Amino acid sequence: MVEKVKTSSTVAPHSMGALPLIGPVKAQIQTVPLPRRLGRAAAIRITLLVVAGLVLPFLLQNFYVFQLTLAMVYAIALMGLNMLVGYNGQISLGHGALYAIGAYIAAILMNSFDWPYWASIWPAGLACLIFGYFFGLPALRLQGHYLALASLALAVTTPQVLKHKSLEDYTGGFSGIVLSKPDVPFGLPINQDQWIYLFVYAIMLVLFLIAYNLLRGRIGRAMIAIRDQPVAAEAMGINSAIIKTSTFGVSAFYTGVAGALSAIVVQFVSPDSYDFFLSITLLVGIAVGGFATISGSIYGALFILLVPNFAGELSKSAPWAIYGVLLILVMYFMPTGFAGLIRRVGTLISRQMAH
Repeated sequence: MVEKVKTSSTVAPHSMGALPLIGPVKAQIQTVPLPRRLGRAAAIRITLLVVAGLVLPFLLQNFYVFQLTLAMVYAIALMGLNMLVGYNGQISLGHGALYAIGAYIAAILMNSFDWPYWASIWPAGLACLIFGYFFGLPALRLQGHYLALASLALAVTTPQVLKHKSLEDYTGGFSGIVLSKPDVPFGLPINQDQWIYLFVYAIMLVLFLIAYNLLRGRIGRAMIAIRDQPVAAEAMGINSAIIKTSTFGVSAFYTGVAGALSAIVVQFVSPDSYDFFLSITLLVGIAVGGFATISGSIYGALFILLVPNFAGELSKSAPWAIYGVLLILVMYFMPTGFAGLIRRVGTLISRQMAH
């Protein structure tokens, strides 16, 4: 479901410009994928997947419904981070902080001001959008690992700020905030876990549709042009400053909404839940799923949620060693992520059917 951007000799799709990335990352984003218009067959497949997603919570136990709901929350956060890193080439190690800000804003609105859970999501996303936009302004002078280090400072600082005594009345300090599980509305004959799943599922579909249309148009092409050849993009009339800061803002909005949804799903927020490791986990998710792909956000979310549990079952003494080995194997055999692997398999099947 992607197509390569046609470029002139001044904007080479394989040139990385001023973006110093490691080998596997560089290999993935060289393909310059963009969402294309859906054909009839692709539209039918997506429709069937959407219907299957609606039916799934009624076929599984509540624990697995909860796991899938949390995976969708991560997928929204990964979609936001992928816009920034995969499509625009700005490396961020601070999106765990934006995730925390979204979660805490929603939790405070629900706990201290009695906001309904569905109304607390959008202020959290809007606050993160504004914060991300203004954080992106000084970041215009930073590139590559310098921007990564600046965003790293944000990820390290945020948990400490949330623990500060001056905010303890709202944030709960070290103890965090415990929330109640949302009730099923309208007297629907489903349980709470199934309702939360459907609620998050609907939001994910809307946000993914917005991302698809955004990345398929001029803005998406401008983001990729800036990522690959910023000087040539400027020469072609693209305002790099506006695109970069706006991309940072939209990316932060998606991550903030995901954080707010995580507070609703887990019913608990605490500073230690949003440490620096969360930012690394999100970056791992887009690398495993596939840089600059929409579907890769879903694959990456499933990986970062399920694989650590699988590694823990294999080895109680060294689960992270197992996780690290699995991650190395995935990146070695699938340098373009799960999305790239599925794309190649689909191409091979189409060629076989053509013959």
